[in-house]
Amino acid sequence: MRAVRGGWVLARHELRLMVSLVLWLARRTHGVGGGTTPFGYARGQGAIMFGFAFVCVVETVALSVLLLNWPTVHAVVLFLDVYTVVFIVALHAAGVVRPHVLDPDSGTLRIRRAVHVDLRIPLERIASVRRELRMSHERADGELNVEVGSQTTVTLELTEPVTHVAFFGRRREVRVVRFHADEPDALVRALTTGRWAARAQGPAPYPGG
Repeated sequence: MRAVRGGWVLARHELRLMVSLVLWLARRTHGVGGGTTPFGYARGQGAIMFGFAFVCVVETVALSVLLLNWPTVHAVVLFLDVYTVVFIVALHAAGVVRPHVLDPDSGTLRIRRAVHVDLRIPLERIASVRRELRMSHERADGELNVEVGSQTTVTLELTEPVTHVAFFGRRREVRVVRFHADEPDALVRALTTGRWAARAQGPAPYPGG
């Protein structure tokens, strides 16, 4: 049963990546609507991801030449190599089309990383927000690090914990969240304004919790 569930999670992950690739090619975003403000985080990883993709393309061409006399093996390896390139590009696309989203109307900040992390935080639960560049992170109870390129640039401390659901469904409560944003200063300013507005309106129901 656990294997079946794991297979379903992986299949859903692949589907979401392919949907993100389509959205990227169509120059559209996911979860960004009227009244919301997106904050990107994928700018710093673009060169690295396309560097990986380029290496994979070179490898694909080289193996295609070397395996011409073994058609079956050539076909299998070619499929796997091409899929790897598509996967890498789709992973970058997911980071571009699924930005962090500040939604003052619902009083929430949505923190995302591609299709792997999607955490909604009520603005009225944010005790403090600051720009803080960190290049190393140690796992600790009650803390979540949403790194991009091994770094985070914004730190949130919460008055009450929120529930983070990991890739395979494991749930844990977190009160400190660190994440990366391409424009951390703008995000910190927007959050500072938004959280005071949310507190003035009173507590909002926590989505999913």
